[in-house]
Amino acid sequence: MKRYILLLSVLIFSCNTKQEADMIVINANAYTVDADFGKAEAFAIKDGKFLKIGTTQEIVDNYTAAEVIDVDGKTVVPGLIDAHCHFYGLGLNMQVVDLMGTTSYDDVLEKVVAFQEEKQAPFITGRGWDQNDWEVKEFPTKDRLDELFPDTPVALKRVDGHAYLVNQKALDMAGITAATKIAGGEVELKDGKPTGILIDNPMRLVDAVIPAPDMQTSIQALMDAQKTCFDYGLTTVNDAGLNKSTIELIDSLQNAGDLKMRVYAMISNNKENLDYYLKEGVIKTEKLNVRSVKVYGDGALGSRGAALKEPYSDKEGHFGALVTSVADVQALAERIAASDYQMNTHAIGDSANAVILRTYMEVLKDKGDRRWKIEHAQVVDLDDFDAFSNGIIPSVQPTHATSDMYWAEDRVGPDRIKGAYAFKKLLNKAGTVALGTDFPVERVSPFLTFYAAVARQDLENYPEGGFLPEEALSREETLKGMTIWAAYSNFEEDEKGSIEEGKFADFIVLDRDIMTVPVNEIPEVEVKETFIGGVKVK
Repeated sequence: MKRYILLLSVLIFSCNTKQEADMIVINANAYTVDADFGKAEAFAIKDGKFLKIGTTQEIVDNYTAAEVIDVDGKTVVPGLIDAHCHFYGLGLNMQVVDLMGTTSYDDVLEKVVAFQEEKQAPFITGRGWDQNDWEVKEFPTKDRLDELFPDTPVALKRVDGHAYLVNQKALDMAGITAATKIAGGEVELKDGKPTGILIDNPMRLVDAVIPAPDMQTSIQALMDAQKTCFDYGLTTVNDAGLNKSTIELIDSLQNAGDLKMRVYAMISNNKENLDYYLKEGVIKTEKLNVRSVKVYGDGALGSRGAALKEPYSDKEGHFGALVTSVADVQALAERIAASDYQMNTHAIGDSANAVILRTYMEVLKDKGDRRWKIEHAQVVDLDDFDAFSNGIIPSVQPTHATSDMYWAEDRVGPDRIKGAYAFKKLLNKAGTVALGTDFPVERVSPFLTFYAAVARQDLENYPEGGFLPEEALSREETLKGMTIWAAYSNFEEDEKGSIEEGKFADFIVLDRDIMTVPVNEIPEVEVKETFIGGVKVK
């Protein structure tokens, strides 16, 4: 009898005892992005992970915490994942001439002159110009740069990263002349002389003579990029192409607690990286995941470097080019397939996509769940879409569609455009799409990504009805592409991408409900707070 009374007393005491948590969030309009795409009002967090999800009453009745956050009905979603960006590159861009949004070559020159007056740089670099945004849509030439900077080398990267405008001093330092011939790109000539425009592979000759950033500049770049990304609610970034030294710097800053951003690192395709990482194997911490190789299949559509099966519609006899040969793609794929690493290949043109799809399918036979990605999958032959049903993941950037829509059909014509920026077709075949921005090629804001995916319009609501509107994604599909599907593409779906018990407590609080506001308000959505592992970082 005493034992029964004692047990009853213990049960009563246990029922009245709340479980200790580190943080409780209540009164939320939370989209959990779980398997049912459910909603919740509250959750408890312990040791950086979601402990319990439920109603406000359930959480308050069963959990106690020193920190209770009442979000007062605001919308909460999982921390956003940018599935394809250049995080370190964004930070470096913040240290050089910012040419994004320039409206003419004169505008570019004014910004370069102003930068140099302030910085007195020994080698002037910048990025962001796009001749397609100018009244005169032809590539600029180096003549005026030569006049302004006869003794200081200048290298200005196009917005897509696939073309340089350089002056004569930079050409001389890089040893580039009219006779320079490099496969996988072009040294543009006029009257038999270099114009200063370099497309794709010849750019590497200039890269080789640009002074590498010092350690302090690299650290500042990473910290600046982190602040910008946190402001937009990004909690994981897939950096598409990093070298060993930068990955090790990221790791050290994360271990020191300075860099809180979670980074999925794609190693750049070069001998040093491949020899080290494929032997070392996957490197995984809570903040860093190194398990993929970024490969370039071809160039960009805007600079006519994308490899097409038939000539460009607006440049007779011009096909673009593969920047990695078919033989090299095959050998590289076989080497990566023998490791645990993913192969994530940039493919823009229909020819490049066909080569990469064919190679993936051949080398991945009987290899199981490898989740290799095609980055961009921008122009795909209608006959090639079925290949995405073989476990190949399209990693696409919706704002590319709305940036390119003004001239894309000029490049590829009315037939090929039917397979361009075809996000819905890709989703229907692959079952998932991973969504990113490709910043700093595009702006960082994931809300512009979301808007471009669902509206297929620019910020002036052009074109009416949307660009290729049949390729729009639903809001649910878009949020999944920026959270759980992006996590899945990284083999991280069990630890992030949704608000579920046991996963990292990465979440953001928005100023309005992105799932229900009028579509034209989506670009105006703001992040009120950003949390990584239950710690507020914004």
